[in-house]
Amino acid sequence: MIVSGSKAPDFSLDGSDGKRHNLKEFAGSYLVLYFYPRDGTPGCTIEAKGFNSRISDLKKLGVQVVGVSSDDYNSHCKFTSKYGLKFLLLSDPGHSVIKKYGAYGSRGIFGMGTLRKTYIIDAKGRIVKVYPKVSPAGHEEEIIEFIKGMGS
Repeated sequence: MIVSGSKAPDFSLDGSDGKRHNLKEFAGSYLVLYFYPRDGTPGCTIEAKGFNSRISDLKKLGVQVVGVSSDDYNSHCKFTSKYGLKFLLLSDPGHSVIKKYGAYGSRGIFGMGTLRKTYIIDAKGRIVKVYPKVSPAGHEEEIIEFIKGMGS
C-alpha cells in the first residue's frame, strides 16, 4: 500500500500527446497523479473539467496534473479535444500502473476497475498526500488548498 512519505512507483505510459512518459519527467515540481475510471463518464468529466478550470492556478503553484485511466489513446484524444483539457492523460490499458498505485479494485455494481484516487508527489518523487476516495466535484480545490498549506 502506498502511503505518504513513500517513494512513488515509476511508470512508463503513452500519453494523449502521442509520447511515452515516465515519473522522472515530472521531477522538480509537484505532480498531481489522479486515477479515474473512464473518459467521458459524468464523474470523470466533472473531475477533469475541475482540474482544467484551475490549471493556471495549479501551474503557478508549481503543480503539474496528469490523469490516468485504462482508456486508449483515441479515447483520451476525443476526451481532451471535447473539453479542451490542458493537461496530460496517460493510458494504462493493462492496469499495470493503476494496480501499482492501488487504484484498482471493486467498483460495486460496476465490477472491477479503476478507482478514483489521487496522489500528490513532491519534486523528489515522494508521495506527500493520498486521496483514497475522491469526490469529483471540487477535488481541484482540495488539491490547491493542500499545496498552499505545504508552502506555509
